[in-house]
Amino acid sequence: MKDVFIHKTAQVEDGARIGKGSMIWDFCKIRVGAKLGKNCNLGQNVYVAPNVKIGNNVKIQNNVSVYEGVVLKDDVFCGPSCVFTNVKNPRSAVNRKDNYGKTTVNKGATIGANATIVCDISIGEHAVIGAGAVVTKNVKKFAIVAGNPARQIGWACRCGESLKDLKCHRCKSEYKLVRGYLRPA
Repeated sequence: MKDVFIHKTAQVEDGARIGKGSMIWDFCKIRVGAKLGKNCNLGQNVYVAPNVKIGNNVKIQNNVSVYEGVVLKDDVFCGPSCVFTNVKNPRSAVNRKDNYGKTTVNKGATIGANATIVCDISIGEHAVIGAGAVVTKNVKKFAIVAGNPARQIGWACRCGESLKDLKCHRCKSEYKLVRGYLRPA
């Protein structure tokens, strides 16, 4: 694939599509039908299941498996060893391949190291999932969640900083709350 870096130990199956400028590192496996956007960076030992859609400029750190039913939109960051599930009630003896749950991680969201994302949820744009969190329900745009189960503990700016009084000390952006949802001012 032209304009793409694929480490010699990585396996990219025929029928997988990799966007220009993407980098796929040691021991990754990208399955048939997977679609990676432009400028993605997949760290060591990342698995991307068949038919998974990954947007542009997505960074997936080491030891992450992105299973069928998961969609990662543009600018998503997945920390080391974060976990996605795609079946709510798995059983070894019961085939549930026709019943995969859907999980959408929206534009600019960050998932911390070792966080677990249970299927059938949506993570809002620019949300921040704390390291080790167990996310069992939808996460609002700009929300910061942490804990087990994950609960909202604050709000994040588009640039990733925690907001104080709905203002960002780094980029100087301001926000307002409208019916429990954060919006740029």
